[in-house]
Amino acid sequence: MCGIVAYIGKQEAFPIILKGLKRLEYRGYDSSGIAVVNNDSLNVFKKQGKVAMLEEFVTDKDTSGCIGIGHTRWATHGLPTDANAHPHSSGNEKFALVHNGIIENYAIIKENLINKGHTFLSETDTEVLMHLIEEISTQHDCDLFTAVRLALNEVIGAYAIVVINKENDQELIAARKSSPLVVGIGKGEYFCASDATPIIEFTKNVVYLEDGEIAKLSLKDGLKLKTIKNETKTPFIQKLEMELETLEKGGYDHFMLKEIFEQPKSVQDCMRGRLVLNENKVSLGGILNYKEQIVNAKRIIVIACGTSWHAGLVGEYLFEELARVPVEVEYASEFRYRNPIIYPDDVVIAISQSGETADTLAAIELAKSKGATIVGVCNVVGSSISRATDCGSYTHAGPEIGVASTKAFTAQVTVLTLMAMMIGREKGTISDERFTRLMIDLDNIPHKIESVLKTDAQIQKIADIYKDSPNALFLGRGINFPVALEGALKLKEISYIHAEGYPAAEMKHGPIALIDEEMPTFVVATKDGSYEKVVSNIQEVKARKGKVIAIVTKGDKVVKGIADHVIEIPKTDDMLVPLIATIPMQLLSYHIAVMRNCNVDQPRNLAKSVTVE
Repeated sequence: MCGIVAYIGKQEAFPIILKGLKRLEYRGYDSSGIAVVNNDSLNVFKKQGKVAMLEEFVTDKDTSGCIGIGHTRWATHGLPTDANAHPHSSGNEKFALVHNGIIENYAIIKENLINKGHTFLSETDTEVLMHLIEEISTQHDCDLFTAVRLALNEVIGAYAIVVINKENDQELIAARKSSPLVVGIGKGEYFCASDATPIIEFTKNVVYLEDGEIAKLSLKDGLKLKTIKNETKTPFIQKLEMELETLEKGGYDHFMLKEIFEQPKSVQDCMRGRLVLNENKVSLGGILNYKEQIVNAKRIIVIACGTSWHAGLVGEYLFEELARVPVEVEYASEFRYRNPIIYPDDVVIAISQSGETADTLAAIELAKSKGATIVGVCNVVGSSISRATDCGSYTHAGPEIGVASTKAFTAQVTVLTLMAMMIGREKGTISDERFTRLMIDLDNIPHKIESVLKTDAQIQKIADIYKDSPNALFLGRGINFPVALEGALKLKEISYIHAEGYPAAEMKHGPIALIDEEMPTFVVATKDGSYEKVVSNIQEVKARKGKVIAIVTKGDKVVKGIADHVIEIPKTDDMLVPLIATIPMQLLSYHIAVMRNCNVDQPRNLAKSVTVE
């Protein structure tokens, strides 16, 4: 959740940190703050609201200094207020700290510190950690690095932290456990951030901190790494592959719209080098070393959250149809607490856009402890999930800044399609003819997505008609049922309209009671094996005077004669329809949200990377 940025070097820290917080604002935007050290003074500026509020707040203030830490918050402990905003200072105002995560035993630590005379100004667990570090520093008369290390041995929970000392403007201390933190290495300067987006402008050389590691970023001594158990580690420096222009809007009004229109490219990038048409094969290099375990699996378990869970549901249809292997799709948050039955010959596929989803990471560790083979599907190179899994495939969708996921979903579905095809081919559960036809159809998906994007003006007109609807229903059957779920989620997330996704046949078992003249029903009604049944479902809605917006196969005349509006998509293999049918859903949600004056890229109460439970 929350975003962290820190800098130490020869440049002015505040503008670098402020720009970085703007890039990380998708991680949280309840409040923000920056602390800088200048001439033995620790100056802390923080404000409730978005980063722009902080920028306005400091207009007439002295923000000078070449070392600083910054934070943009998604509230956990305590309301979004100035007092609860980070950074938090120690009682002696010597140190300041920013934190992403949750300290689970903060209440006990806080009570002990109060008994020792500490006074707290906020409701946060973060301030408790800051005072604990201060207490240890005083009691043990040790340096900040040692105090942080000793303090972290006393806390239970997740954290990414950066700490500064007003009496030493030559070093930053950073640490992580179950929450991401990356260190950027420049020429005579260092950067810290929750992900690489604030760093790429200044350096491509980075170190991803591992769980339980503490880093000292010193202008005198360089980068030093230890574990909280005081073991010395050697930093592993990696080179970033992303480019700065991928983090800009590129002329679009919102990141979400840009990312919707990037899907022809992101899907193509996902298939590049993997869909080998001239050799009639699928090659997924990231899972080759575990191909035997994957092909011979008696069961696949998919664990994910949110939009990634919907991609996993599509994957269930793909794997069962093409590879003939039973699949269970689980919410990671429920899976980890359910004492699930996991066998050593199970394959667990963990899906996450960020690769940092806390519940999914915990579920991975549980599955690993049972001996299962863990396959990761994520978008961020070097992320925690990519390091925790046995093998996996990156989606190569590029940075996704809009909080509501769009191109990540289609990229995840593309990877799952390739996996299902590869396993099916190896097992002989898919005929050569079907495999070849799927390859050709999949190769054409980017062009078909482009053709759907050309209907944007038509979709915008439909959005204008239904923008004031208080409720909406999304229906689909078979592999398009998850598309309905994803369509409903997108509308809920960014427009705040209550929406539900249902299998079309289940409508009669409850939701049909909601349908009236004011209620729009969005239906995926493409020509597949369930087409006639879906047509009947549409007629049932119309019989109750409901409004129907149908996504149909190009040239369809039957649904066109019944529905109030139709959006045509190109004909493709039934198994690939979700890759195309989801595009109109995304555009409808986007335009409705814009017309309702909602913050499309930063919907209320949401954050992009859910790194806490």
